[in-house]
Order: sequence, then C-alpha cells, then structure tokens
Amino acid sequence: MSSIVLRSRTISNNFSSKSFSQRGLCSGVVSSSSDPSKGTIPSSQSILSDQSTPPPPAPKVAPQVSGGKIWSFVKYGLIAGVTGTTGYAGYLSYKCSCEEVDHKAKALRAAASYAPSEDASAIDKYGGLLYSAAMTVPAKALESYLDLRRLVEEHLLEYTEPTSDKLLPDLHPLEQHVFTLVLDLNETLLYTDWKRERGWCTFKRPGVDAFLEHLAKFYEIVVYSDQMNMYVDPVCERLDTNHCIRYRLSRGATKYQDGKHYRDLSKLNRDPTKILSAHAFDSSLQPENCVPIKPYKLETDDTALLDLIPFLEYVARNSPADIRQVLQSYERKDIAKEFLERSKEYQRRVQEQKQQGRLWRL
Repeated sequence: MSSIVLRSRTISNNFSSKSFSQRGLCSGVVSSSSDPSKGTIPSSQSILSDQSTPPPPAPKVAPQVSGGKIWSFVKYGLIAGVTGTTGYAGYLSYKCSCEEVDHKAKALRAAASYAPSEDASAIDKYGGLLYSAAMTVPAKALESYLDLRRLVEEHLLEYTEPTSDKLLPDLHPLEQHVFTLVLDLNETLLYTDWKRERGWCTFKRPGVDAFLEHLAKFYEIVVYSDQMNMYVDPVCERLDTNHCIRYRLSRGATKYQDGKHYRDLSKLNRDPTKILSAHAFDSSLQPENCVPIKPYKLETDDTALLDLIPFLEYVARNSPADIRQVLQSYERKDIAKEFLERSKEYQRRVQEQKQQGRLWRL
C-alpha cells in the first residue's frame, strides 16, 4: 500500500510542476504580445556567449593580374601603327606617282620572296625563312595600297581628264592646210551678267558677228569653254545663226588641275603648229599657242575682235610653218597693235626701196 501511495504522490508532483511551467510560458507570451514596446531581455549568459565568439575571418582576395595595362598598351600600339601607316601612305600619294612607288617596292617584293640557297647552313635557312615571313605582310600591304590607288586614280581620271584623247574628228584630207582657231565663249565672244532687277542676261561682244563670218572663210572655228554643255549649246545656237562655228567643246573636254579647268589643246586631234587659241595664258596648258585678247566687260567702245582680224587673216593667207614661233616673236604683247605697227614699218621700208630703185634708174 505504501508503494502505491508513493507512486501517486510522485505523479501528482510531476503533473503540478509541468502545469506551472506551462502557465509561466503562456504568461510570458501574453505579456510580450500585449506590450510590444518592451522587448525580451536576454540573459547574461547569452550576452557573454555572444561576446566570447570571435568574428568570422574575412575572405582572402586573390591578387588581380594587370590585364588592363596590357590591353591599353596593345590598343595604343595598334593606333600608333595604323596612324603611321596612313600617314606614310598619304606621303607616298602626295610625293610619288604610282609608277615610282611600284618601282621602289621591288626590293620589298624580293625580300618577301627570299629563297635560301641549298648550300646555306640550317641557321641561315631558318633566318632567311623568318626574314621572308616578316617581309610578307608589308609586301602584301603595299600591293593592296597600289591596287587601291590605281582604282581610285582610274575613277578620278573620269573627272579630271578630258572625255577623249581625240576631242575633234579627223580633219578632211583637203583641209590639212587649214588652221584651227579656238575661241573661248564667256568674256571673249560674249558676256553673261546677273542683276537683281533682270536676272541673268547674255550680251554679245561688239563685232562678234563680223568676226565669225569673216574668219570662217579661213579657219576651222572651235568654241572651247569651261562651262557646262547645258549652257554652251543653247548660247552658241543663238549666237551663231550662220553656223560659222564648226565644233563646240564644254567643261567635259577640259582638264581639271589644281582646282581649275584648263583647255588642253593637245587633245584636239590637230597639228599643234596650226592651232591659234584666243584664251588667257593662265587658262590653257599650251600658252605658246595663245593669242592674248582683252576680256570683255560690257565696254561700249570695245573693238578687240575687229582689231584681231588683220593679223588672223594674214596668218591664214601666208600659212607659216609653225604658228608658235610667230606668236613667240610678239612676246605676249598686244598682237593687234604690234601687228599694225609692224605692217606700217614694212610698208615704209617698201616705199623706201621703191624710191631707191627709182633714183638708181635715174
């Protein structure tokens, strides 16, 4: 009986302690939930335990390799190489012609195609192969430069050179003795002016009709202008109603050089000893064939064309062997005035000779 009583007492004590602990826990939860401003107070043992634990060690950072410096060095090296190559190519394009560059590139091509002899040692053969391999890249680059330059120059020739090497058709066999008179259009035969009140207007030079009609009997007259054909053709049709002008050449027949259009008389398919060009000296590539004429600027008393008729008729009638020597004798003077003075001097000498002949007979 006693043992039974003891077991019942121990069971009741255990039950009472469990219920007390459950009540304490429930009261702690309720108090914490009912007053949220009051936090839970940690125990001193937990604080000491937190302070006693050491902080975790910082992770070790591996040293970085300086790849950025290497890349920047390579980048700037490539930029410097491309800039130097471009500058040298520009210098060659400005200083040397394509044929001169091709001639200078023979040594580089020979170095790229180096072949060691059979008697050479292994070291010499290996060194020769390395040298040939090193020269192959510059040789290929130079070949590419020459190909590109030839292509560009071929396209530029379409705009800088005359449209043909023979701008005029072959002269008739019965007219081989005829001289060719090349005339400019603007400021030689006419003048084009623009004003706000009336716009564009074209004025004929005084005496132009008589000049063309008379010299068409002796010369093959060609208009050679640096204007566009859309301007030259309609103006010549209204100017030359009697069809004294045989051929018209416009800007496409000129040579573009140093920012200016030049008349190239060598492309006319005519004998240069029989060409007279009434142009300014600075607008022709053959100034030895030029007959200087005063530019027309709407002067009412202009007689430059009519004054040239005696000289041009004299040349056509006498047919000198080389007109360039005749023009050189005038030394770029006013040919009309100089020819008039020479004609008067010649007539004076003839009169003197006649008088001397009469005196001798007497």
